[in-house]
Amino acid sequence: MESPRERWVGSDAGPVVRPYAVTRGRTRPRGLVLDLVTVLVATGRTPADRVWLSREQRRLLELCGRPSTPADLASETDLPLRVVQILLEDLHQYGLIEEMPQAAHTERPDPRILMRVLDELRRL
Repeated sequence: MESPRERWVGSDAGPVVRPYAVTRGRTRPRGLVLDLVTVLVATGRTPADRVWLSREQRRLLELCGRPSTPADLASETDLPLRVVQILLEDLHQYGLIEEMPQAAHTERPDPRILMRVLDELRRL
């Protein structure tokens, strides 16, 4: 009897790890929810003695050495955005990353102006 043949995507693919395994079964952040454009940066602190960081968390922490957003980090690591958000929440709880304060000049535009722009675009 012939054994079933294994199907490989590519020789460089390596082992396939499901997203829920990377997040230890979590599918949603428990506390801090980071949107796509929240700017994060590493604090420079070292993890506490009892904190174990996964390979993905160490990579995210390394990338946060310069200000980055969850969307950029997901793109850089080829991980789903939700997985990145969960891992970043862990790093935030450990005190290893923090949100960068937004500049005061980044107020939201007046909704009336946005509606007027939308109306003008529709006319085109």
